[in-house]
Amino acid sequence: MKKVLFLLLTILVIVVVYWLVFKKNRDTTEKPDRAAPLAMSNKSDVFNSAFNNLLATYYEMKDAFVDWDTAKINQTATVLKSLADSLPVNQLKADTTLITMARNYSEGVSGEAVGIAGESDIAEKRKSFYTLSENLYELVRTVRYDGQVVYHQHCPMAFNDTEEAFWLSNKNEVVNPYLGNKHPKYKSGMLHCGDVTDSLDFRKR
Repeated sequence: MKKVLFLLLTILVIVVVYWLVFKKNRDTTEKPDRAAPLAMSNKSDVFNSAFNNLLATYYEMKDAFVDWDTAKINQTATVLKSLADSLPVNQLKADTTLITMARNYSEGVSGEAVGIAGESDIAEKRKSFYTLSENLYELVRTVRYDGQVVYHQHCPMAFNDTEEAFWLSNKNEVVNPYLGNKHPKYKSGMLHCGDVTDSLDFRKR
């Protein structure tokens, strides 16, 4: 009986010692955590440059709507059409369905830019701007643009004080292009009317 107990005790000690040694060796061979990689884009430089120019021109147009500057609106609309038409969506690393979607949205941006430049009434220009903005929003989501954060913003009273509309911004602050700073009724009193409904951030961390 004593021999059996001694044997069991010996086996237990061996198991415990083996487990401790194995665990120690395993812990010391684990690789240390790697530093987080710097933010990098998975798009080509050509595509990123083209998309940056597209957004920059759109933001110029947005600011022109804020200032009720129809000459600047027309100028940026013409440039925006050209940039949308030449956007190199074929350089995207994506399947044909996504590339087709991206091309359709860029064509939507181009078409509404033509509408903006062709309208004489700024109210009608703003309606086309709304549709253009939504096409551009979907384009950003489709291509997963990772150059900067894009904010999707909302005005609850863009048209006739009752109809909502949306736009894009590179800033979290709401500066309303539908009511602007020279509104015939509100002047600049509703310049910051609205809210942020979405922020698109596809940058790698």
